[in-house]
Amino acid sequence: MATLGEIASLRTSLADEAVAHLHRLVAAWSLLADLSFSDMFLVAPDGLHDFVVLAQVRPNNRATMIVDDLVGTTQTSSRWPLIETAFATREVVKGETHLDGVEEEVPNWVIPVGFDGEMIAAIVRVQGPLRGPASAYETVYLDIFDRFCQMVGDATFPYRESDVAGPGFPRVGDGIILIDERGLVEFSTPNATNALHRLGLYKTTEGRSLKEMGLHVRELDRAKEYAMPRREDVSRGDVAIDFLCTPLLAHGAVTGVMIIVRDVSELKRLDRQITSKDAAIREVHHRVKNNLQTVSSLLQLQARRSEEAVVRTALLEAERRIRSIAVVHEVLSREPGDVVEFGEIIPPLVTMVEESEFGPHQLEIYVDGDLGSLPTDIATPLAIVLAEILMNAAEHAFVDFTSSDLGVITLTLRSMKNQYVAEIRDNGRGLDDNFSLEVPHSLGLSIVRDLVRNQLRGTIVMQSVSDEQGDGTSVVIRVPQNS
Repeated sequence: MATLGEIASLRTSLADEAVAHLHRLVAAWSLLADLSFSDMFLVAPDGLHDFVVLAQVRPNNRATMIVDDLVGTTQTSSRWPLIETAFATREVVKGETHLDGVEEEVPNWVIPVGFDGEMIAAIVRVQGPLRGPASAYETVYLDIFDRFCQMVGDATFPYRESDVAGPGFPRVGDGIILIDERGLVEFSTPNATNALHRLGLYKTTEGRSLKEMGLHVRELDRAKEYAMPRREDVSRGDVAIDFLCTPLLAHGAVTGVMIIVRDVSELKRLDRQITSKDAAIREVHHRVKNNLQTVSSLLQLQARRSEEAVVRTALLEAERRIRSIAVVHEVLSREPGDVVEFGEIIPPLVTMVEESEFGPHQLEIYVDGDLGSLPTDIATPLAIVLAEILMNAAEHAFVDFTSSDLGVITLTLRSMKNQYVAEIRDNGRGLDDNFSLEVPHSLGLSIVRDLVRNQLRGTIVMQSVSDEQGDGTSVVIRVPQNS
């Protein structure tokens, strides 16, 4: 389906600024559909004496009257004569229209959409039948909608810098408190009254200000002062009510405020639980990291006391592997969850390798790219694998280098469509002719092979290379992203 911007660009002469205004309108107009219990569609002249439909919205509190998707279709003046009248008079035009499948004619309004002193489009409103005589709150909804129609024509709705509808925002059905220009409550729907009761306010609302009732909503005053929507949560005990204060304007002056209220107590309770759970997870990772560092320190001490070189080397290798795991838990202790930013793990691993002693030569490690956010069940074994390969390259690739030679290791990381790719390249002496990863000569490479193939379900290719980049060894690891 073509977007509003695409349709406007291909089939209308609207300027970019006007199209941007219509985008803001469409982002907020579900509020208008709910207030008017109506289906709506947005039209603009197509330059051929007809009108193209740019967008469509259906109410959340009534059954839809227009089943078909009209976006992108052409609507003629003969089918919707009120549209042509509205463009000619630049005023709200009210009448009735016939819809297929509906016996009686239904209310039909056309509301001019103003921008920069011009009428750039029109909202066509088709209202479904009310359930019997209009109730008090339905009458208030329709009166508020009438005021918004004037704001749409004056280009004061949508608001330029604030949203009032969409995911996360209170909806009309949650409850409305209508404040007049004196700051007094003019009307409160039953749901809004229930929300006030939950805050412990049982006094009659009509004719009183919220402050008189013992409720201070700071953003209400700011909404009136700045003529812009403001939002605030008011909490008392375990009860939390969301107040969305939306100013009503006439000719640029604030004439009242519509407050949409929603009980968000359960959401706040869940947020507190999640926050508490996150704190507990962070503490667990922090303690695991500390414990691993303690084990690492004990292995270092034991290695120093060992007189056997083989034993000392084995203990130091085990200490390094434990430190690699500790790095992952350290990152998780800052950002708990099922994923971890792998870019925060790489620098400590590189530092760990660079700070080790490998002989007289100089060593530099370069990192290019990033894998982004990885699941922890991939990040942990992959961190161990990369640490092992980097350490293996640092230990064995440059054994023939002198103090004037520079050993270079490059770690390239790429997150591709279906896999993570890591390549470690060095400028060392390459592999022995009889080298085989299937029969590795070290415990470290055995661990690398098994972790990549069995735990990460990936592949590893390790080979000597000689190309335009020079001689050395290349290790390429590929891990499927759904491993």
